[in-house]
Amino acid sequence: MPAKLIRNAYEAALTMSAVLLCWAAALLLEGAARLHTDVLVLAVALTLTLSASQRTADTRRRLTALVVLPATAGVSIFLGRLIASHYAIGAAVYTAGMAFAIWIRRYGPEATKAGTLLALPLVALLVVPGPALPAEAQSGLVTWFWSALVGAIACACVWLVQWTGDRYGPWRADPAPEQPRRRSRLHPRPSTRMALQMAAGLAAAFAVGHLLFDDHWPWVVLTAYVAASGNRGRTDVLKKGIERLAGATLGTLLATGVAAVGVTGHASVALMFAVLAVALWLRPLNYAYWAAGMTCALSLLLGYFGQDAQHLLPTRLEGIAVGAVLSVAAAWWLLPVPRRRTAK
Repeated sequence: MPAKLIRNAYEAALTMSAVLLCWAAALLLEGAARLHTDVLVLAVALTLTLSASQRTADTRRRLTALVVLPATAGVSIFLGRLIASHYAIGAAVYTAGMAFAIWIRRYGPEATKAGTLLALPLVALLVVPGPALPAEAQSGLVTWFWSALVGAIACACVWLVQWTGDRYGPWRADPAPEQPRRRSRLHPRPSTRMALQMAAGLAAAFAVGHLLFDDHWPWVVLTAYVAASGNRGRTDVLKKGIERLAGATLGTLLATGVAAVGVTGHASVALMFAVLAVALWLRPLNYAYWAAGMTCALSLLLGYFGQDAQHLLPTRLEGIAVGAVLSVAAAWWLLPVPRRRTAK
């Protein structure tokens, strides 16, 4: 266990180095172009989500990411505007995009990796708190051009840090084993089932989130996505839903405690990065640690933008619980993937 913790710490340090490098570049960009602070949030979100998928990538995959990620990051901004102005239409487009990113796994490993890249900016759209910001902070949100540029910067930062770590660090990335592709006998295929389950869970989350939680609908949708992603069957989704809820509860309580003692401004930003580093370190041990760290970091972020973490604590936990339940229900009752099966 100590050896694993040390290796986990090294990988977390690489990821956080890329995050901080991208954050610093976005900070310079924000000042030079007079952008809103959400460009920093987008930079951190894209770098965090990109690091894991690029850790063992070859040159071809990295060049693919350099094309796909900025393009989809730019498109995601239009999608965010669409959700804000025409919620039902935007929610339908978002749900279809996420389902498509899963469905194309049927075409093999390369399509699976492309789908992952397509999904990253969509996940970041839920993390970047546009709809949840105070009204006075929403007028200067990042545009599609700057979003695409931040996507390219995130790629560059991740590659630079990972290349430096592999060249000069104590460990190189362990190549991910290629699984032999076997044609599934299930009809529809597991990837199709997972795509339909994701679509059902997200559609329900968008509807219930808007109906019950107003501008805080992203909490419901993000939880529904997290619980259903990488679905390996009913038990897996149920386990992720429970871990997400438990971790989110702990993370929200931690953030509420921080707000209660008066940590604000730049100190809360520094604390947010520290929390993310610890969450990355412990994530391989149990997903609940990552859920707790991400929820705490998001709570600190929204507190930085002026939201009252203590006042929103019950609402946040309710939203997370509802999202988990919706995702679990979709996985259990809509074309459930049998146990010991994975998507191809």
